[in-house]
Amino acid sequence: MEWLKQTRDWLDERFPVMEFWRGHLSEYYAPKNFNFWYYFGSLAMLVLVIQILTGIFLTMNYKPTADTAFASVEYIMRDVKWGWLIRYLHSTGASFFFVVVYLHMFRALLYGSYRKPRELLWIFGVIIFLLLMAEAFMGYLLPWGQMSYWGAQVIISLFGAIPYIGNDLSLWIRGDFVVADATLNRFFSFHVIAFPMVLLGLVVFHLVALHSVGSNNPDGVEIKSKKNDKGIPLDGIPFHPYYTVKDMYGVVGFLIIFAAVVFYSPEMFGWFLERDNFVPANPLKTPEHIAPLWYFTPFYAILRAVPDKFLGVMAMGASIAMLFLLPWLDRSPVRSIRYKGWIFKTALALFIVSFVGLGYLGTVPATPIATGFSRLFSVLYFVFFLAMPFYSKWDKCKQPPERVKYK
Repeated sequence: MEWLKQTRDWLDERFPVMEFWRGHLSEYYAPKNFNFWYYFGSLAMLVLVIQILTGIFLTMNYKPTADTAFASVEYIMRDVKWGWLIRYLHSTGASFFFVVVYLHMFRALLYGSYRKPRELLWIFGVIIFLLLMAEAFMGYLLPWGQMSYWGAQVIISLFGAIPYIGNDLSLWIRGDFVVADATLNRFFSFHVIAFPMVLLGLVVFHLVALHSVGSNNPDGVEIKSKKNDKGIPLDGIPFHPYYTVKDMYGVVGFLIIFAAVVFYSPEMFGWFLERDNFVPANPLKTPEHIAPLWYFTPFYAILRAVPDKFLGVMAMGASIAMLFLLPWLDRSPVRSIRYKGWIFKTALALFIVSFVGLGYLGTVPATPIATGFSRLFSVLYFVFFLAMPFYSKWDKCKQPPERVKYK
């Protein structure tokens, strides 16, 4: 197969394929003690590819006008060959994307993957998370169902709470005085072209930053500090073939679960696709209960927990801004939760309870009892971050090992 080698050499002289292969796969040394939690980075890449491919096929038959959007989705579902499957892959993929991203971020909390020298890596990740939220919100309007229409109306109206510029900003986002044809067109443009391009660029930055500083591990030990005479980390193994093969197990398991949901329960009892969204948008009829999809509901519950509209918007924004500050809030002498004390573990457990609780409360009507719990969980959410500089210092930590533990 000499001709293959010649072709590779010819291409490599003009485009550094082999350099990329060595730098990011065959000679990129990752810690040898990766566990289950390290599947979710590669799974996020997989779902991103699924979303882009299915989105391309959906745009071939979708018409972004107020008069035709809902009918075009029905046409895709009923008349386009395999259109129902492509649509369900895309809608289910959106929810699975957030499942994977939330678990990926939770792993960073567990093992301190946001700590020095990975601050920029974490910041890129949080920006990607924000873009995913914007991308999902833009796509949420496109089916032009009842919940799409009224959900967009409510969320966009929140910008009106900003002093001085709020009303003009809401009008600029909508392109009209109400959510209408202009809103649908611009949301379609952002969802299909602008945000995916920026998202792909940020994913590249995220990967470059990761491979520059190296991957963290469950022990929170820097493998680059212990190298052999060839400069290879003693506790590192090449990403390929070891982790490429290992990730395939995660991919297969994920695809089995993903396919089961797509084929047997794509609506997931109203969590992934709401029943009101199978009804055409009607500006004259408000749904009984307006709530965003589940991946927005923790932040929506924080918004509703504050009586004042402007302060609620500020609280919702602050709940996301806290994530950017995390690398500087954690003052613990160790990275991994394996070696942190009971104070941090208790704080993290309360944070999980508050986040899940807020996620549920954001889906139910704002009764006095629900609002009371929302306020309690909102306080716990913010205390986790704002008190972290203190309790992370006071915590009695174990001494981490000099080298990673591997069984």
